Amino acid sequence: MSDFLSQFGNELKENISGYIAVTVTEIKSGISYFSDSISSDFDPELAAAYNLEVIKAKLKAIEVLNLNQKIDDILITITGQIHIVDISEDSKYFIYLAVDSTKSNLGMTKSLLNKYKNGLSGKL
Repeated sequence: MSDFLSQFGNELKENISGYIAVTVTEIKSGISYFSDSISSDFDPELAAAYNLEVIKAKLKAIEVLNLNQKIDDILITITGQIHIVDISEDSKYFIYLAVDSTKSNLGMTKSLLNKYKNGLSGKL
């Protein structure tokens, strides 16, 4: 499994401007299948664990509100960074991507993430 995940991570790192970190994490268990960061100060697995709690809270809100919907992605902007939590179509895993907002373009970042994540479908 790690070869295609490593390729996925490398494609993001090489092609997304302002790349900081990425994880691919299972929603049910919270286990990260893959993680990478260009900064020793940024722990993507710890970030994924906290973002899993955000996902669970949003899923609960959707259930309580009887929305009968799925989460596509969650966008969090903080000072100087953009964090994208992209949920797989089958809702089994999520991709957490952090980028430097001063070096990236949100539209391009989301477009490239969608392009490269298509290679993960059916492999996890």
